[in-house]
Amino acid sequence: MASTITPTTLKVTIREQINMGGTDFGAKTQFNLNNISEVSRRRMTTNGTGSTIVIRFMPSASAGQFINTDIRYVRITNLDNSNYATLRYIGSGSTDYSFRLDPTGSHIMALTQPSSSAVAGVTSYADIAGITLTDLRTITAVANSASVDLELFVASI
Repeated sequence: MASTITPTTLKVTIREQINMGGTDFGAKTQFNLNNISEVSRRRMTTNGTGSTIVIRFMPSASAGQFINTDIRYVRITNLDNSNYATLRYIGSGSTDYSFRLDPTGSHIMALTQPSSSAVAGVTSYADIAGITLTDLRTITAVANSASVDLELFVASI
């Protein structure tokens, strides 16, 4: 059976609103990601203070695993209002970095200018020590004191 899904555009808007002393310091940025044919939105609860796999990036798709070269957008939001989660970005080698995702905060990765390189998608990231790109393989989360609810949104071509 042929697919009836027509690739479409994901429109992303980020907006800050603040007025200080009568002056508007707010900002808004928008970008479009074209040819999106697959989206996944998932809510999950972390495994207490143990490590929980949030997403995997691999050459083939399966449950919780996405095709690394097809991903164009990933958003992880902490839905908890009091506990933070530490997100760990694990590369194909030993390279990784961690990011503290505070309560109600979000972390976004977006590929707004696809390149012609062999490694496309949002899964090439910087090794902080050597500024060398390596393939991102997994993002895990560890809650600081109790389980937290996370929301994952992924868009792929």
